[in-house]
Amino acid sequence: MATDKTTDKTTIEAQRRFGRTVLLLVILGFAGVLIAGLTAVAVMLRGQEETRWVDHTYQVERQVGMIRLSLEEMRSARRGVALNLANDSGATYPDASSRFFKAIEEVGRLTIDNPVQQRRLSQIRVLGHKLDGLFIASMLSGTSITPQAEAERQDAARSVQQLSDQMLAAERLLMTTRSEAQRRGIATFYIVLAVTGALLIGVAAGSIWIIRRYTEDLRASQDALRELNGNLEGAVLERTTDLQRANEEIQRFAYIVSHDLRSPLVNVMGFTAELDAATKPLSALIDKIEESAPDLLTEAARLAVREDLPESVNFIRSSTQKMDRLINAILRLSREGRRTITPERLDLTALSTSVVDTLRHRIDELGVDVRIAPNMPAIVSDRLALEQIVANLVENAVKYLKPGRPGLVEIGATLVRNRILISIADNGRGIEPRDHERIFDLFRRSGAQDQPGEGIGLAHVRALAYRLGGTIGVESEFEKGATFKVNLPAEYAGERGAAA
Repeated sequence: MATDKTTDKTTIEAQRRFGRTVLLLVILGFAGVLIAGLTAVAVMLRGQEETRWVDHTYQVERQVGMIRLSLEEMRSARRGVALNLANDSGATYPDASSRFFKAIEEVGRLTIDNPVQQRRLSQIRVLGHKLDGLFIASMLSGTSITPQAEAERQDAARSVQQLSDQMLAAERLLMTTRSEAQRRGIATFYIVLAVTGALLIGVAAGSIWIIRRYTEDLRASQDALRELNGNLEGAVLERTTDLQRANEEIQRFAYIVSHDLRSPLVNVMGFTAELDAATKPLSALIDKIEESAPDLLTEAARLAVREDLPESVNFIRSSTQKMDRLINAILRLSREGRRTITPERLDLTALSTSVVDTLRHRIDELGVDVRIAPNMPAIVSDRLALEQIVANLVENAVKYLKPGRPGLVEIGATLVRNRILISIADNGRGIEPRDHERIFDLFRRSGAQDQPGEGIGLAHVRALAYRLGGTIGVESEFEKGATFKVNLPAEYAGERGAAA
């Protein structure tokens, strides 16, 4: 009897040591997953910083280009005055000069951390003031234009162009370096995601094995208890106490494991089912090899094809799908930003009707009443950009209807001086005041997230409006609908109009 008690105590102690070891391994596994997740977040934040620097370089290049464009406008305006071209439709000299020095100051602000560019910009600023003085002097009434003065102006303008070319070359070199760093960051992020997925699968598999081991031990203990029933009342009581203690420990551990791993385990099981169709041909090939040449098939290969490979590949793929969508969204915005604007005279009534017709199936399905104002003013702008603006806003209005209220969307436009104010109003859910500005940020959404989307539509609309030289805003009361207003120039003035 004493020997049995000693054996039982030794077994219990061994089980406790095993339990502590297993718990430690599980903690280490989850710690590894947590570290991998934090690393992924750190890499993502670093990628965002690299993206910010790439955008910063784009802004510097744009403003340096604006310096050159404004310089050409100054020269053109001066020639217009010198030749008495009173009806010249180009920019006036004061406007061109103002944009020139404004662009210089903007470049100075953007390159404050770059001493080399600051030195070049200081030279441009000095030359710019010199040119401004020479241009103004040449436009004064009664001033004769001498070859020497003309040569001086040409030399100064040429120096400004050369310095701006040097600045653009430096920024393009920075762009190459920063773009490469951004690509490396994305690659690192995918690697970290893959490692995190592998760790999750490992922890899940280990936890399943641990639970199964504990369950088998519990079953064996219960069998031993039944064998001791009868005349061994004392032994039964002792074993019952030990089993109850072990059972409580197992239940606590099983609860922790099932609670923390429910989601990944369900995902792994679901992913296996989703890939069943894709793995059937390969599984059939394995079956055929097992039947015809079983010696050629190893157990590891069989498990890899039927279990390990489908689960691992699909888990990693699901972990990267969201990031892939976000990157694609940013790339789409980037490509749209580089597209050449092609202005043409557009009938807003016809354009809005065409856009609504493309959404007609969804509009009719939801029973939405879309009203387009007749005889809206014409606008000279880019057709594709305007179609995307109107389509996004109408689609949002149709998407976020107020349940129980018949949907109504009204599209109108008015001419205010030389600006066109396009309004798209709906009677849907509305937007809370605190979200009026945030909804135009990339990947930001407001209200209940019960509709598909990534939060890029309104950010895209704002970017398009800016490119066309306009703005966008919203007026809304929560639960009472919203009105989006796009303010655009009646005639597109080019990139300099957008910048202004």
